[in-house]
Order: sequence, then structure tokens, then C-alpha cells
Amino acid sequence: MKVLVVLTSHDELGDTGRKTGFWLEELAAPYYRFTDAGWQVVLASPEGGRPPLDPVSNEPNSQTDDTRRFEADPEATAALATTARLDSVTADDFDAVFYPGGHGPLWDLAEDADSARLIENTLRSGKPVALVCHAPGVLRHTTNEDGTPLVRGRDVTGFANTEEAGVQLTDVVPFLVEDELVGLGGNYSKTDDWQPHVVRDGLLITGQNPASSAPAADALIALLDER
Repeated sequence: MKVLVVLTSHDELGDTGRKTGFWLEELAAPYYRFTDAGWQVVLASPEGGRPPLDPVSNEPNSQTDDTRRFEADPEATAALATTARLDSVTADDFDAVFYPGGHGPLWDLAEDADSARLIENTLRSGKPVALVCHAPGVLRHTTNEDGTPLVRGRDVTGFANTEEAGVQLTDVVPFLVEDELVGLGGNYSKTDDWQPHVVRDGLLITGQNPASSAPAADALIALLDER
């Protein structure tokens, strides 16, 4: 199997003067779920090259066995330094697509036409897409073939309003993931803050928060194993 992992290229946390990017655990845990299953992993981002890492995700209290493994892995770090440009990849070349979160995607991938097209084409070709934490917000401009919102009527989850309040960024982010999914007509569900919660609706898999990244990857693997 060959999976495309799409990362943000955005590194500014609104007008706070602080940096953001992708969340390391949400890349590292799925990366090893996939590679340990024998999958080929390709990394992409809107600008290509090295995507920005949210520095908070690499602080000691955010590190995990998977993040430490990733940072000590020459092959993984080399892949991260040389991500493909998102506009150079196509759904036809992959069996699945996975989006890690971090706050960065709310600014760039959520508004990126190439990203929306990739998600739409992947699902329409009968292949799965998984998104975790803030990444389900990337679905905001995706549509069905009839022009209706992709998430309308679908069971979904994503970073909860209470979790955003917990990190004190409610008034910084361009939109709240929970509110956006609900506003688009999604059947949004959540569990307790920071606890794993993964929802599958057909070929669409969403995870609520960083703790959901490995379970979301497991759900993606299980979905393809069913075939």
C-alpha cells in the first residue's frame, strides 16, 4: 500500500508572533503505523520541502515514544526535509490519504484548492481519507459531486471547542473545527478532552485530537485490510 501524508506549510499562529505548523505526534504515530505495516509513505505539503513543526509539539511533555523514534530515524527525517509539493501529486498514485493536524492547516490547507481536489478525487475513486485533530477543518471547502458540502450528513469528529479553549487559542484561530463541521451539516461527535476518539463514515475517517492519531491510522489500515 502507498499512502500520501499531507502536512501544512503555514508557520504563523495568527498575529500572536508565535510559531505553529504540524503536530509531531500526529505525524510520527501514523508514520510508524503505516511503515510497520509495510506501507510506503510519501509526504507532501503546499510549498514542498521541510514543513514547519509546531514547537510546542516537540517540548518534553509532548514527546512520545513515536516522536522520539521519528527524530532519531534518518529515513523519516530525510523524508520530512524533502516533502513533495502538493500540486505535484495526484490521487491516482495512492491507496489512501492521511492528514495530520496542528494549527497550521487551518490557515493554508483549509483554503487550498489542490488539497480540496485531492480529498474529493480520492474519495470519488473509492479510496479512503483520514484526518486528525485540526485537519478535519481542511474539509471546509470540499464538496460532493452535486456541490453540497462533503461532510453534510456524515459522521465526523475533530478538535473540540473545549480543547481549543483549553489551549487558549479560541480567539486566535481563523475558525473552530467543531463549529465548522457542525455548520456544514456534519454529524459531529466528541469524547472527553484529550481522549482518543475516531469516527469512520464509509471511506472518511476523522480523529478528534492528538491522542486519536494512532487509532485513526489503525482505522485506515483496517479499512484497507477489509478489501
